[in-house]
Amino acid sequence: MKSKKKTLSDLGGIMYSTDPGFNYEEMEEAQEVVIPNNQQDLRVMLDKKNRNGKAVTLITGFLGNDAELDKLAKVLKTKCGVGGAAKDGEILIQGDFRDKVLAILQKEGYKVKKSGG
Repeated sequence: MKSKKKTLSDLGGIMYSTDPGFNYEEMEEAQEVVIPNNQQDLRVMLDKKNRNGKAVTLITGFLGNDAELDKLAKVLKTKCGVGGAAKDGEILIQGDFRDKVLAILQKEGYKVKKSGG
């Protein structure tokens, strides 16, 4: 079943044509390619900005879809035993768990570097 078009940008810019021979062709949605863990280049850093002095471990550089990001975040949060969030290609883990997260990600097969101070 085709998804319903909700906004003008969903139509791809074509709204109306006076050409009697015009035939609108819909573009197919591109399938996201799953990037293997060993080709991911992740950065692990400690962040305290805009968090009232509370530290969070920030993992950036993840390439992939939101489902994979959420799955990785869940693994990290479970193994660290803390809360966190995953959005916009970044994972936030509450507290200073840089070394533990670094070890977990290396064990999972990711290329990881510690960055920041």
